[in-house]
Amino acid sequence: MQFISERQIILASGSPRRRELLGVLGLPIKVLPSNVEENVELIDKDFNDYVQKLAVKKAAAVANMKPDAVVIAADTIVVFKDEVYPKPATKEQAETFLKTFSGKAHSVFTGVSILGGGKEIVFSEETKVVFKELDDKLIKAYVDSGDPMDKAGGYGIQTAGVLLVDKIEGDYSNVVGLPLAKLVEILRRERIIQLKEGE
Repeated sequence: MQFISERQIILASGSPRRRELLGVLGLPIKVLPSNVEENVELIDKDFNDYVQKLAVKKAAAVANMKPDAVVIAADTIVVFKDEVYPKPATKEQAETFLKTFSGKAHSVFTGVSILGGGKEIVFSEETKVVFKELDDKLIKAYVDSGDPMDKAGGYGIQTAGVLLVDKIEGDYSNVVGLPLAKLVEILRRERIIQLKEGE
């Protein structure tokens, strides 16, 4: 399955995971990361609102440089008991995160902003992730692999972190960092992308 677009599409993110997800569309995506600072100081604990606002800021920063393109930006956070769990700063913090999640459910929120052609579309998605009961040896081995260190919440479901997960409720790709099915649905509806003839 391959898509085409008459517009240049820019991903305003340096995340290789988001790039890989968009790559399944077969479109020539340009990557131009936004330099907008992420701040987890939240107001009223409205997590959907927070990720949407940050995605909008990221998209706007890049759209100002590329006004003729369609810019897609996203922001993902991991939340447990109304607290945001960012990328861990140390191995010890990563271990603490995973021990906290062990045997429990947490939520992954991603906000997405699509900006271009005089339109701004913003949405967010929430996926619940339930962890298995984790033993200390498995946690330490995973943390020592280095995989958790560049990932919100300290794990990657698309890598060895999947071994920690019992089940999810919602969109898998949202946990990776981009709710792809909903994004493609909107891009098609707005005629930003179309299926290639014969597809």
